[in-house]
Amino acid sequence: MARRLTLDFLKTASGSGLLLAGAALLAVIWANSPSAWRYFAFIGAEVPVRLGGFAETKTVGRWVIDALMAVFFLVLGMQIKFEVLRGELSSPRRLALPLAAAIGGLVVPALTFLALNIGVPRMAGGWATPMATDVSVALAVLTVAGPRMPASLRIFLLTVALADTLAAVVVNGAIFAGAVHFKALAGAGMTLALLAMMGWWRRAPFLFYALGFVVVWAFTLESGVSTALAGVACGLTVPVGARRMGQDSVLTYFMDSLHPYVAYAVLPLFAFTAAGFAFKGHSPDQLLAPAPLGVGLGLLIGKPVGVFGFSVLAASLKIGRRPTGVTWVELLGAAMLSGIGFTMSLFVGALAFGDEPLAQTQVRLAVIAASLVAAAAGGALLAWAQARRTERGEDER
Repeated sequence: MARRLTLDFLKTASGSGLLLAGAALLAVIWANSPSAWRYFAFIGAEVPVRLGGFAETKTVGRWVIDALMAVFFLVLGMQIKFEVLRGELSSPRRLALPLAAAIGGLVVPALTFLALNIGVPRMAGGWATPMATDVSVALAVLTVAGPRMPASLRIFLLTVALADTLAAVVVNGAIFAGAVHFKALAGAGMTLALLAMMGWWRRAPFLFYALGFVVVWAFTLESGVSTALAGVACGLTVPVGARRMGQDSVLTYFMDSLHPYVAYAVLPLFAFTAAGFAFKGHSPDQLLAPAPLGVGLGLLIGKPVGVFGFSVLAASLKIGRRPTGVTWVELLGAAMLSGIGFTMSLFVGALAFGDEPLAQTQVRLAVIAASLVAAAAGGALLAWAQARRTERGEDER
C-alpha cells in the first residue's frame, strides 16, 4: 500500500506538469501583449484580509506566495514524512543514494552561483535559487520521454526534488526572514507543539488540525519568517497512524485530499503570477549578468553534476546502491531533469531578489531558459535510453 501511495503521488505530480508549463506560457504571452497592463494590474492588485486581530494587505502575487504556496509546502512536509517512515525511503539502503544525490544537488549549484557572485553587492544571497527542483515538471518530462522506465527512477527523482526543494526553502527562509518578531514566532512554535501532541489523540477532529495549521500560518506570517517553513513544519506534525482500525492514516488522508488541489490549482496559479515578465527593455545579454548567469549555470550544470556525481561516489564507496533496474545513463538523464527549477526556483528567487526588481526579472528569465534547456536535454537522453530499452525488450509496463 505504501508503494501505491507513492506512485499515486507521482502520477498526480507528473500530470500537472504540462498545466504548469501552460500557465507560465500564458503569463509570458499576456505580459508581452497589448493588454499587458491588465496582467500586471491583476498580480499587483492589493487585497486586504482582516479577521479579528489579524490584518494584512498584500498584492495578489504576494498572497499566492505567502498563503497558497504554504499549502503546497504542507503537502511537501507530509509527503517527506510518509516516505521516510512508511514509504520508499523507510529503508536506509534505499535512502542512502538518493540522499547523497540530493546533497550533491544542493552543494554544487550553490557553489556554482557563489563562484560568479562573490563580491557582487546584494547578489550573493541568491545562492539557494538554483538548488530547487520543480518536481511536477521534472516528472512530467520523465513520463513523456521514458513512459516505461522503472518506477524506481521516478522515485529517485521525486526524492531528490523533494529534498532539494525543502532544503532550498528552509535555507532561503532563514536567510531572508528580515526583522523577526519573536512573540509571533513563539506563538507559532507553541501551536506547532500542540499539533504534535494532538497526534496522540487518535480521534481528534480534522477541523482541529485545519485550525491549527491556519493559526501557525498566521503567526508565522506576522513573525516575518517565510510561511513555507510553517507549511513544512505543520506537515511533519501530522500523525501517520489511523484514527480507527481499518482506516487510512490521518497523514495519507490529508495528502490524498489536498494534493490534487495543490497540483492542479495552487501551483499553476503560482506559475501564472510568477512567470510573467516583459521582454521590452531586456536583452539576451542580460543573462550574462552575475546573478542570472549563476542561476542558469547552477541549474544547467551544477544540478546534474552534483546529483549524478554524488550518486556515482555513493555507489563507489558502497554507501548506497543504484535504483533497481536503472542504468547509469538513465540516472544521468534524471539528474539532468533535476535542473528544471521552474516554479520552485521562481519561488526561492522571489524571496532572494524581492528588493531588486531588475535582478528578479533577469533571474526569472534565467530560470525559465535554463529549465527549458534542462527539460530538452534530459528528455532527449531519456528518450534515447527508452528506445534502447525497447530494442532490448526491457520495458517496464
